[in-house]
Amino acid sequence: MKYCFSLFTLFIFLIASQSIHAAAGDDFSLDSTNGKISLSQYKDKVVYIDFWASWCTPCRKSFPWMNKMFSKYADQGLEIIAISLDSGKKATERFLAKNPAMFTIAYDPDGKVADSYNVQVMPTSYLIGRDGTLLMTHKGFRTDHEQALEEEIKKALN
Repeated sequence: MKYCFSLFTLFIFLIASQSIHAAAGDDFSLDSTNGKISLSQYKDKVVYIDFWASWCTPCRKSFPWMNKMFSKYADQGLEIIAISLDSGKKATERFLAKNPAMFTIAYDPDGKVADSYNVQVMPTSYLIGRDGTLLMTHKGFRTDHEQALEEEIKKALN
């Protein structure tokens, strides 16, 4: 009986491991407004990663807030990487013409990085600590969440 339980446990583990995505905070390499970037190049920084798309209505509200956070905390070590999931750069450029960004914009047109982070709604953001660990995940964006998100950023910077 003990042997059967071990085989059953192994079988369940193997099936479950097939559906596990890479953990948020895993390194990536993407084209961006600052050339090729990777998460690992921001070691010792607090990184706010935001997955967004031009068709996303809440994303229009998140960009001014991210600009404010970047202006306020960049000198303390905050980096913001907003990863566009648009299939082409034209839609991204149109969005950015109306919603300018002071922070880095990266491009994930095939959604591979978004898939590895298990992004399911727009926008989805992740706060990565200076040591590379995931500190927070936030789905969606509402202005009444701004203060709580800022508190998480301040906590990570201290």
